[in-house]
Amino acid sequence: MNFAVYRDLLRIRSVRRLLLVGMIARFPHSAAGVLLTLHVVQTLDRGYAEAGAVAAVVTIGIAVGAPWRGRRIDSAGLRRALIPSVVAEAVIWSVAPHLSYQWLLVAALIGGLFTLPAFSVIRQALGVLVDGDRRRTAYTLDAISTEVIFMAGPAVGVVLATQVSTVLGLTLVGIASASAGLFLMWFNPPTRSDQLPDAVTVAASAPAGMNEAAADLIGARSAGAPERRTASLLRRGIRRALPWLTVPLVMVMITAAGAGLLLSGTEVGIVAALEQTGNESSLGLVFVAWCAASVVGGLVYGALHRPIPPSLLLLGMALLTLPMGFAETTLSLALLSIPAGLLCAPVLSAASEKVADLVAEDRRGEAMGWYGSALTSGVALGAPVAGLLIDAVGPWGGFTAVGLVGALLGAAGFLARNLGSRTKATDTAGLSR
Repeated sequence: MNFAVYRDLLRIRSVRRLLLVGMIARFPHSAAGVLLTLHVVQTLDRGYAEAGAVAAVVTIGIAVGAPWRGRRIDSAGLRRALIPSVVAEAVIWSVAPHLSYQWLLVAALIGGLFTLPAFSVIRQALGVLVDGDRRRTAYTLDAISTEVIFMAGPAVGVVLATQVSTVLGLTLVGIASASAGLFLMWFNPPTRSDQLPDAVTVAASAPAGMNEAAADLIGARSAGAPERRTASLLRRGIRRALPWLTVPLVMVMITAAGAGLLLSGTEVGIVAALEQTGNESSLGLVFVAWCAASVVGGLVYGALHRPIPPSLLLLGMALLTLPMGFAETTLSLALLSIPAGLLCAPVLSAASEKVADLVAEDRRGEAMGWYGSALTSGVALGAPVAGLLIDAVGPWGGFTAVGLVGALLGAAGFLARNLGSRTKATDTAGLSR
């Protein structure tokens, strides 16, 4: 473990600026969630279920739009790809607060589709600026900065909604997001190695891990063997549409979805547990403990010399979430959130690192978009999964539900990884004979 890697990495001016730009670009939307909820409940005088529907529509839009936005970055370049997002962010979130609930749903869907792809852009650029073990540290720093933003953003959103107005708050989110997009266009971080100022022109080669993953390519041909005539049309279609997709990458996407499900389900469980005991005002205490633990865990993980499989980290985080169901006081809930929180940032940084390792640069934007969609889809599923058990048996049921689902996904990913390693070793031994 070497914490000096953080100092060495932050000495690189381009990396330092990119992480700062990422924090600025993500901040507006970190406040948007609570603003939307309070706008529907307070300003439009609707229920929390209807507020949840608006949040779900935004999530669906983001999940659908992220791969398309990533592909556009790969094909047209960052600046041209961000223009629709800058325009949409400014227009939609300035108009949406003045709409009726039904039209707000439509605006939320469009807003989600054209959301500024800050998450995928920053991580794609980090994958270009750094490599090797430093990439793990860079992704960890990015995950930590995201945790900090999501500790501060919702608090700012609540202040705007309660002390000013949700209409002005959502309008400011749109203007700030559009401004962040313009800032990102001006900064124009590299998304390919040939865009680096001191880069040596090199053909886009497969990154570390791609050669090993190539054997797992969906529908790929085995060495020297003819393509199977019985390959399904679905497999051919996937291979043509997503030629970079490999089985290891699919497992990373599943891990990302599991992490999103676990995080959003745990958040709902925390709210329900505090509401049941009448301690809603202490929500910030639990969230600070949870997020601070994630920051500490991220710092430790980023200093490690070897990566840890994201599926194994997900399994650990899921199992450590289960004890939160036994909390009876605010303090015990805050303390029990710390072990699971320690693995939050490591899971996300490990998964991002794996995507960067498995996908070539010319397709990495699209792959990061799909990774973002998987994470977002998991977030969208986590709240309903936890909510069903919370309504049926109480808050402990929410922690149990998402903990068990997350553990199953993590175990499946880890077993699939080991099975792939054994198969590969067997094939290598057979060829050596």
